[in-house]
Amino acid sequence: MSRPQHKSRPAQEALTLTPVAFTRSCFRDKFGVPRQPGLTRYAHAGLVIQSPFDREEAFRGLESASHLWLTFQFHEAVRAEWRPVVRPPRLGGNRKIGVFASRSPFRPNSLGLSVVRNKGLERKNGELILKISNHDLIDGTPILDIKPYLPFSDSVPEASLGWADTAPTDKLEVVFSEQAQQQLQQLPEADYPQFQALIEDVVSYDPRPSFRRGRDEERIYGANLYDKNVRFRFLNDGSVKRVEVISVC
Repeated sequence: MSRPQHKSRPAQEALTLTPVAFTRSCFRDKFGVPRQPGLTRYAHAGLVIQSPFDREEAFRGLESASHLWLTFQFHEAVRAEWRPVVRPPRLGGNRKIGVFASRSPFRPNSLGLSVVRNKGLERKNGELILKISNHDLIDGTPILDIKPYLPFSDSVPEASLGWADTAPTDKLEVVFSEQAQQQLQQLPEADYPQFQALIEDVVSYDPRPSFRRGRDEERIYGANLYDKNVRFRFLNDGSVKRVEVISVC
């Protein structure tokens, strides 16, 4: 029996995806977002479930899951054309590898996949919100699917990836200016949970593009976390590299 012939279609015509939620995140734009989930325990977000999916029974049993898989769209990385090779920051931004061998956001369908910590479901001001942490999602990220993480099948201890086999450990020392310390002390903890620890994680991993590292120690950078702009600069005191948080306003 001959196999049926399927006419190929452009990706944008092949599927129609409806977001089940949109993200309210502590990360307000791309700069400063951890390059992978789990690099900071202090990143909090709420997934605002959209109608008609905002029904508690659709999440019945999810409270037993400590972690979740999220399928989402890199909505600020959508491009008209895709490229077959990318330059991962982990390789210094110089070496090219295939897009399907990478975790680059610049992909044919702009889809991302993250494991996050489940912090529970709540109904607030009429909205059904799934709270998460340990994430890498910017504000407004469309969530296309939510699934429980299964430890017995999703964790593969012997798995390897030659060019990124270990977690990044090269973190910079973080210091806070007197002004930044005073500004942090004035913030209510309820509105900015573990904010100082979040700032330390974000800047210690050096969010600059690879080509700027080591070239602009005098430049002041800014990352938008919650509704605050965190200003910082990189210091090179001989053999000791540090980052100074200048202000939080």
